Amino acid sequence: MAAAISEREQMLPGSTSALGEGRDAAPCGGDAVVRAEHLSKRFGDVLAVDDLTFSLERGTVTGFLGPNGAGKTTTLRMLLHLVQPTAGRALVFGHRYQDLERPGARVGAVLEAADFHPGRSGRDHLFSLALALGEGRSGSFLERERAASARVDAVLGLVELSGAARRRVGGYSLGMRQRLGLAAALLGDPELLILDEPANGLDPEGVRWLRTFLRRFAAEGKTVLISSHVLAEVAQTVDQVVIINKGRLVTFSPLADLTAQVTGAVRVRAPEAARLHEELGREGIRSTLLDGDELRVDGVPSARVGEIAYHAGLLLHELVPESSSLEDVFLELTAKEA
Repeated sequence: MAAAISEREQMLPGSTSALGEGRDAAPCGGDAVVRAEHLSKRFGDVLAVDDLTFSLERGTVTGFLGPNGAGKTTTLRMLLHLVQPTAGRALVFGHRYQDLERPGARVGAVLEAADFHPGRSGRDHLFSLALALGEGRSGSFLERERAASARVDAVLGLVELSGAARRRVGGYSLGMRQRLGLAAALLGDPELLILDEPANGLDPEGVRWLRTFLRRFAAEGKTVLISSHVLAEVAQTVDQVVIINKGRLVTFSPLADLTAQVTGAVRVRAPEAARLHEELGREGIRSTLLDGDELRVDGVPSARVGEIAYHAGLLLHELVPESSSLEDVFLELTAKEA
C-alpha cells in the first residue's frame, strides 16, 4: 500500500476532507462518512479540482477513478488536510478532519511513496507509530507500550506480515511494503480507509487477499475509498465508483448500474443460428453470424430477439445482453469529457 502518509501527518490532528464534483453533483447524505461539497483546488493558473461533490456511506467500498492528472491525489490529500482547498468544504464523520478527536484512530490512509526507514524493522516502524497514536491516553507509559505492542502484533497478523516483522524494511519487496503501509493505516482500528493504488506491487495471491480483506472490512460497517488504475481488480472489489476527469465529476454510480449499461448488443446461441439471422433481417434487425451456432444482434433488447425466435419456431440455447466492463465505461465516459 504505498507509504502511510507520513508518521506525523497520519497520526496527528490537522486535516480536511475532499471528494466529488458539482456539475450534476452527486448527492451528499446527512450521515455520510465522507461528504465533499463544491470542493475546488487551484495551483496558480491550474484548476486541479473543480467544484467536486459527492458522499460516501458506511459499509461501502468506493473506487475513485480518473485518468492521470484528473485530480484524484489532490482530492485525497485535501480529504486528509494535507492540501488546503481553495473553495468548498469536506467533512469526515460530519467534521473537518482536523477537528476530529484523535483522527488517526478513525481514519487510516495510505498515499503515494513509501515513508519507511530502510534500517528499521517493520515491527519497529509500526511500534513507533502506535506509541504516537496512543499519546494522550490514560495510563502509565508502560501500559501504553504494552497496548501499542499488542496492537502492532494484531495488525501484522491482519496483513499477514508477522513472519517478516523483525526484518529490516530495506529488504522488503514492494508488495511487503504495501502490506506494511496498510498495517500502519490499521493501527488505530479506523472506521474509514483511504488507499491510493493499494494493489501496486502485490502478486496475484496478494491482490486476492487484499480484495477479500477490504470486503470484510466494509462488511463490518466500515468504509473504504480506493484509488486505482487496475480497473479489472476495482470491478471485483468495489460497490460504487466515483469517476473524475480534469478535476470534475464524470459520474458517481453503483458499479452494478454502471456496468449494466447495455452495449446495444445481444449474444445468441441457437442450433439454427443462420435461420435466426434471416428472420431478424426480415424484421430490419442487424445481426452478425459468429463461430458455430452463435450470432450477435445489435440495437434491440433481448426480449425482442426472443419473441422473433419464438414466432419462427426456433430453439434458443442462450440469450445474453452484453454489458459493458468497467474499463469500457471508464474509457467511454472520460473520452466524452476530454
